Amino acid sequence: MFSQSMYQLGAKRSCIRELFEYGLRQAKVVGPENVFDFSIGNPSIPSPPAVGEAFTSLLIQEDPLTLHGYTPASGCEEARQAVAEDLTCRSGMTIRPQNLFFTCGAAPALISVIRALGVEEAEVVAFAPYFPEYRPFVESCGVRFVAVPADRETFLLPIGELEAYLTPHTQALIVNSPNNPSGVIYPRENLQALSELLERKSREYGHPIYIISDEPYRELVYDGAEVPFLPAIYPNTVICYSWSKSLSLPGERIGYVCVPDCAADSEELFSAVAGAARTTGHVCAPSLQQWVVGLCTAQRPDLEAYDRNRKDLYEGLTEMGYRCVRPQGAFYLFVQAPGGSAQAFSDRAKEKNLLVVPGDDFGCPDYFRLSTCVAHETIVGSLPIFRELIAEF
Repeated sequence: MFSQSMYQLGAKRSCIRELFEYGLRQAKVVGPENVFDFSIGNPSIPSPPAVGEAFTSLLIQEDPLTLHGYTPASGCEEARQAVAEDLTCRSGMTIRPQNLFFTCGAAPALISVIRALGVEEAEVVAFAPYFPEYRPFVESCGVRFVAVPADRETFLLPIGELEAYLTPHTQALIVNSPNNPSGVIYPRENLQALSELLERKSREYGHPIYIISDEPYRELVYDGAEVPFLPAIYPNTVICYSWSKSLSLPGERIGYVCVPDCAADSEELFSAVAGAARTTGHVCAPSLQQWVVGLCTAQRPDLEAYDRNRKDLYEGLTEMGYRCVRPQGAFYLFVQAPGGSAQAFSDRAKEKNLLVVPGDDFGCPDYFRLSTCVAHETIVGSLPIFRELIAEF
């Protein structure tokens, strides 16, 4: 006997991972230079030099028992202090080490917060297009997942339509900016309108509605765009962060939850997050990675290669007639599928060894996602295939 719900999650795997692994297999057949893989958001620029230097210095200089031993469940004090100081400097708000709980990346951070808020009949809202794993994260916590349809003109938060999706059971909304998959950054006025609505509905329902701000792309921003610090706009915000993208460390699995003092019942909520992490077996995040990010909190990615890819792919596709909102952040394009079916377009592209992710699981089955964190040669080589496809559809 085994859990049928867990079986279904394992048997029907992430569409992103399926395409990525297909691409690896196909590269062995036709050669990697003949597979144009835009499936997965795996950083394609190296970590800043300071990251490698931090690893080296720690391994040489630190006591191995300290370096590789358990830390407190919430994280080592030195790393939490460094991250708190960086957030305080950048946000203008006071963030204390006691507001931070280190996790094995952003996914366990999100699950811990959702589980912490998972009271009976709880609902968590997400805005399409959304990262597909949000649904299993929410539903695995026994919480109802509520999807708000996308504003396909701008992919901004559809504040006018949102109220119809809020109920007395709404515990939280997941906000992801810069957004995966659209690359859109929600501007301050859009977030301010969201804040005003949630404050009003929290008063009406008699309990706080939290924002869970999923921020792994916070530093991946172009053209001088601003990523507002959400707790400064809406106090009942909990931040989930990962260094996977900003420091090109996706395989090291290091991130945190930040429950700022301004959030309602912040101390109790922090304890609930810690308890939720405990139930999922996250005793402490990887110790070495905590020390490394503690030394590298001021490091920022060199975005020149990502920006070049973003511009060249966006301009190349729109010149052919594809429709796409110009991304301001992250490393994705979300493109309207010619013919209306992203799955049909993806299947046909796959026959030509061009791998694009259909938007069905993102809540937009008429769009497909392209990851632009690829070699520039991949973009150049793919454009003739995209031209063939739009002609066919």
